[in-house]
Amino acid sequence: MTYYHAEHEAAYEQIAQRGLTKWDDLFEDGRPNRYEEFPNRRFLERTLARLDLPAPDEVDVLEYGCGTGPAACFLASLGFRVRAVDLIPRAIALAREFARQRGLDITFDVQDMCALAHVPATRRYDLVVDSFCLQSIVTDADRADLFAAVRARLAPGGHYLISTAMYEPERDYEGSRYDEATGVCHEEVPAEVVGAVRIDDRWYRPHRRHLRPEAFRAELIHAGFDILSQDTPSGGDVVCTLSTRS
Repeated sequence: MTYYHAEHEAAYEQIAQRGLTKWDDLFEDGRPNRYEEFPNRRFLERTLARLDLPAPDEVDVLEYGCGTGPAACFLASLGFRVRAVDLIPRAIALAREFARQRGLDITFDVQDMCALAHVPATRRYDLVVDSFCLQSIVTDADRADLFAAVRARLAPGGHYLISTAMYEPERDYEGSRYDEATGVCHEEVPAEVVGAVRIDDRWYRPHRRHLRPEAFRAELIHAGFDILSQDTPSGGDVVCTLSTRS
């Protein structure tokens, strides 16, 4: 089991047991529980409006780390042909039910996108979407695998739409260890926890990666993407294409 599996497995079990509909409901007790209001909806609306795309029913979309599927359902409701994957079976079961309730035809699969880095792609997509998955993929090796899987599945001329949490000076890291140099946030855990590493006589597990805008930009360029836009001030909403550099 990977360091990012256990947290998400427990979270989606809690979502199901409490009758919630999406990840951020776990942390926003005062907000209405509306499935259609998900964090990167406005970014997707703005981006889709300005991209020169064919009719939605001619556009193939892959969303990874889809969770309970709010972004996938939103895209499918616009007419896009959507495939969505998540490594947690409970999340996919919930996503399928929410799509069924809305009469939407979406292909959902249980799949760890990082594991696809070394699996030949059988299909290419016009849009690949990350709806706040990337910050939970922490290590350099795992992020390299993720980006490799995206490159292999993004069609020439396609767009990679990323929404990810970023470094914020006011973010509270109490109980965690944030490395300014790498952007990695470790959470303290018992020594026997899978993926735990020893730092200064304490045991930690990779938890999040919160980069600054310029570091995230450099990472994406190094990973083989050209950046068309990077929203500020956080810099976490990014539109990329496959690199044209030789």
